Amino acid sequence: MAILPILKNDPWLEPYSEAITGRHNDVLRKEAELLAGSAKDLDSFANAHNYFGMHRNSDGSWTFREWAPNATGITLIGDFSGWKEEMRYRLTKADNGVWEITLPEKSLSHGQLYKMMVHWPGGYGERIPAYATRVVQDPETHLFSAQIWSPESEYKWKINKFTPDTKPLLIYECHIGMAQEYEGVGTYVEFRDKILPRIAADGYNAIQIMAIQEHPYYGSFGYHVSSFFAASSRFGTPEDLKSLIDRAHELGIAVIMDIVHSHAVKNENEGLGRLDGSYDLYFYGDGRREHPAWDSLCFDYGKNEVLHFLLSNCKYWLEEYKFDGFRFDGVTSMLYYSHGLGQAFGSYADYYDGTEDTNAITYLTLANILIHQVNPHAITIAEEMSGMPGLALPFAEGGMGFDYRMAMGIPDYWIKTLKEKKDEDWHPTSIFWELTNRRDDEKTISYVESHDQALVGDKTVIFRLIDDQMYWHMMKGDGNMTVARGIALHKMIRLVTLATINGGYLNFMGNEFGHPEWIDFPREGNGWSYKYARRQWSLVDREDLQYEYLNNFDNSMLSLVRGVRNFQNLPVRKLWEKDDDQILAFSRGDLVFVFNFNPSKSFDGYGILAQPGVYDVVLSSDDPQFGGYGNIADDVSHSTEADPLYKPAGVEWLRLYMPARTAMVLRRRKPQRRTSTATKAATSKTAAKSTATKKKTGAKKTATGKTSATTKKKSE
Repeated sequence: MAILPILKNDPWLEPYSEAITGRHNDVLRKEAELLAGSAKDLDSFANAHNYFGMHRNSDGSWTFREWAPNATGITLIGDFSGWKEEMRYRLTKADNGVWEITLPEKSLSHGQLYKMMVHWPGGYGERIPAYATRVVQDPETHLFSAQIWSPESEYKWKINKFTPDTKPLLIYECHIGMAQEYEGVGTYVEFRDKILPRIAADGYNAIQIMAIQEHPYYGSFGYHVSSFFAASSRFGTPEDLKSLIDRAHELGIAVIMDIVHSHAVKNENEGLGRLDGSYDLYFYGDGRREHPAWDSLCFDYGKNEVLHFLLSNCKYWLEEYKFDGFRFDGVTSMLYYSHGLGQAFGSYADYYDGTEDTNAITYLTLANILIHQVNPHAITIAEEMSGMPGLALPFAEGGMGFDYRMAMGIPDYWIKTLKEKKDEDWHPTSIFWELTNRRDDEKTISYVESHDQALVGDKTVIFRLIDDQMYWHMMKGDGNMTVARGIALHKMIRLVTLATINGGYLNFMGNEFGHPEWIDFPREGNGWSYKYARRQWSLVDREDLQYEYLNNFDNSMLSLVRGVRNFQNLPVRKLWEKDDDQILAFSRGDLVFVFNFNPSKSFDGYGILAQPGVYDVVLSSDDPQFGGYGNIADDVSHSTEADPLYKPAGVEWLRLYMPARTAMVLRRRKPQRRTSTATKAATSKTAAKSTATKKKTGAKKTATGKTSATTKKKSE
């Protein structure tokens, strides 16, 4: 076998070539094993959802199947049978542990509720089918049941084919239920009509929706899944969800689903636990069955039936609802027998010490192969914190096939900085290293904070910066210095994180405008209150509050980045970093990003080395529309100054006025081409007209050497 590209590109991995090559071959063997029948590829294999579960046949009859090898008998019960077992609804056992029944057309109808009564050696119990596509909760008893969902007409899609914009990918992480302002559970329709327009106006080109798969406990944030093929009925009907996705596509927004295949809820009445009375149907039957930290069950990725279930689940969401991809939750927990708990992962040896779960790695790789077979434009993101090499590399190169990996160290870094360091100790060298310390061949999703940082027990960035001062001093013109500091750093932290991406950027719903407080779902401990399980959009809509400033800045920085095609692929070139001044500057293409993290010191005529040319300010965190003081003049251009010492390096001094706690972005003008005499003559009329216009409007000056003084004078 030829050497895998991952080993060629990273010599430090050579000592672990056997492990890396071995896991690659494991995937090839397992794929061949799964396709040993009639399937030609994973796409044609992953169709368990079309076989199992409840289906209406072309003649109007109904067929139901369930895989339950330990069962001794299964009967469908529901409102059609008075919730009692009747012989006519009893399933028969076929081969390989499959139970099935076909019923006449009039036996069942759309909207009816049902479950399985499963008998096994020594016991019996009510169970919800593993492949149920609709599950609802009784408002009085709070019990869950499957629901027959076969409306007279299928949803008619307006957008049949959609290609996400990933250049760059700008993700708005969101939760349907808490997206509304009232104290309650929001709906798919409300999100479609009220929130999607906000997201589009803000400039995000993708949403990542949490808690789609049905889950019995609302407060789990959707991470304790019970019914993997059912869209949560708390938020509406399947057609409602489809209309949401359809509308997002109309607005140019990709829809990524937060999929949970790392574990499952322990509940037996609602979930897969002991579905046929056994402990090891979908999960491990030994000491690995229960997750040591999450109070949940761990899938046995070594069983082909489990692979069939999970792979089909991926395909189902792509085809039935037209999701554009997945963010796989809890990948670190899947990769290692230890679930990554208590491991530092300080060297390559930590990834290949025999604790990696090869079955789970095989599944994740097969899932990525399948997803991209079904939809070549699909997006897959791994929530993974250990940093295992190759996670976000194509399988052909020796990777696991994810398109992106979450840069989980970045939010940890920002929270640690805010908690433990004084403003005077923020070092640009440390900031730049943290934001750019990644594998060159793997794309990442950078972010300041996701939903994780907003949960009760933690604090959002804005709340760490301003805390309870937000309750009293967010009015425009208030002048509170704690609020002023918080707003300034909130903008700078987000801009420097976005500016250094090599794949995409993510923001959690509401954090773009500094949504106050935390997230706390209704639970016994808070009196089942929805007060903190919502988003207060009215705060950013009010023109008398400073939340508008943060939202304006977020919009503008996204607009700037979206205006540069393939911004994420441009090299990040460090121009200047000086820890004692707390100055950081770097370039990407024609853009130069400059940050002064100094809390008290402004600099006049501060020089950074940049490519020769003329630069214009295109974004300033100090602009009054962003809550700044207007000390950076955006109508003055800046010409670099030559220095013989740096001539061989091809750089010159770019001198700027840098107020404390501000950031600015400058764009280098494209060099003008020399024109021939004929061209000059042909454009003389245009030039004359331009001169006349300048006399009326006043032309911008280009300051050479005096730029900073001119800027300072204006600011004063």
